[in-house]
Amino acid sequence: MSVAWGCLEFAYLKSVKGELSESALLLERAVGQCREWNITSHAPVAMASLGHVYARSGRIQEGLSYLQQALADYERAGIGVYHSAAVSHLGEAYLLAGQVENARVCADRAVMLGRGRGERGYEAWALRLLGQVASHQGSLDAATAQTHYDAAMTLASELGMRPLVAHCHLGLGRLCRLAGQHEQARQHLTTASAMYGDMDMCFWLEQARAELGNVG
Repeated sequence: MSVAWGCLEFAYLKSVKGELSESALLLERAVGQCREWNITSHAPVAMASLGHVYARSGRIQEGLSYLQQALADYERAGIGVYHSAAVSHLGEAYLLAGQVENARVCADRAVMLGRGRGERGYEAWALRLLGQVASHQGSLDAATAQTHYDAAMTLASELGMRPLVAHCHLGLGRLCRLAGQHEQARQHLTTASAMYGDMDMCFWLEQARAELGNVG
């Protein structure tokens, strides 16, 4: 159990930094440990985390499969720990797959679960996902996206969740660029770039710089 939990925690750090291949290797080991030793309490957490990393790495169908199985295990066993986070991860995978309505349903549910259990950090991540859903190019709702990003950023700032604050600036920068608000886009993206640089989040720093280049 200690090895599985250590892999989960280290993989989370790698995932936050955007080092997805290294995170996946650690999570594959965690899933293997849980299966070998029948650690049912940790297995859904490991599977959901691995599905999230797979989806973000471009292995979207594999990611969805792992996340759906993890959610089924959560609900069958009545496990509450990380449940709302797993629902958010499934929503993000749906969004990557272009299934916007499924992503919205998951995001709404994750907010509800987070609030109901007093998990304010997970609530903040779910609010950011709602912002991503509303800013999806196929169904852009700039006002709604702005509201959700602002709410996520306010809560994340209060809780000291600096990576999430930076992600919100990145999302708002993209949103402002799509709306033709170039000065606001530059401000948000410059802030995101500075924060990513301070936290050594090189993967995300490259994305923020690429968005700055798109602003022109």
